Amino acid sequence: MPVLFVGHGSPMNAIEDNVWSQALRKLGSSLAVPTAILAVSAHWTTRGLRVTSQEHPSTIHDFGGFPQQLFDMNYPAPGSNDLAQRVVKALSGEQAVAVEEWGLDHGTWSVLVHLFPDPVIPVVQLSIDLGRSHSAQIDLGRKLASLRDEGVLILASGNVTHNLAHAMRAMATGDLRTPLWASQFDAATGKALEQRDDQQLIALADLPEGRMSHPSFDHWIPLLVAYGATGPEDKLSFPVEGFDLGSLSMRSVRWG
Repeated sequence: MPVLFVGHGSPMNAIEDNVWSQALRKLGSSLAVPTAILAVSAHWTTRGLRVTSQEHPSTIHDFGGFPQQLFDMNYPAPGSNDLAQRVVKALSGEQAVAVEEWGLDHGTWSVLVHLFPDPVIPVVQLSIDLGRSHSAQIDLGRKLASLRDEGVLILASGNVTHNLAHAMRAMATGDLRTPLWASQFDAATGKALEQRDDQQLIALADLPEGRMSHPSFDHWIPLLVAYGATGPEDKLSFPVEGFDLGSLSMRSVRWG
């Protein structure tokens, strides 16, 4: 199976027919149906690694201030304790634990409603441990790579740039021009991915435009995990590009 990193942006993309949701539907139509999905979302951060193992993960509405239609959304995909245990085994030595908590947050289901509208594929979610170095996040992806040969789609969800305070100001003022720091960081990320340069990719976060793009790294880390699960033999493409709310990169990445 290929590996995906998807820029999920606003939860409203789950219910709106816009350029982002249309692009995700097109991407989904190009994918073979996986046996299961391992999702790594920016919206589940923990101390240590956790993996959902419940039979019926809940649809988590982890946001506020949106219309009722969004809160009524449900993505009742089954879970998979079998996959959860395989993930724990693949992450041997990382002290990952399978748990019957959490579920599918909007970083996962707002993407899956477009990629796979029929919620029949088992989905397991892996948390993000923010205490790990960026190189360690890439190493986690390498340990998960073998799941691809078993038909598992590794789906990471975040945003290449995610300065939410800037995006909210842009929406309030109507100034939706993309700032230079956002366009530079987004372009540099694409270049580092094309060159498969681990050190260059890791170093981006410490640049001034990296700190502006990510006041916290929760939306950046899923990209590192996804990258780690790939190799130089995987064809790289960017099925979605562009910015929402001025500075929010919606770049999606496909390997394989």
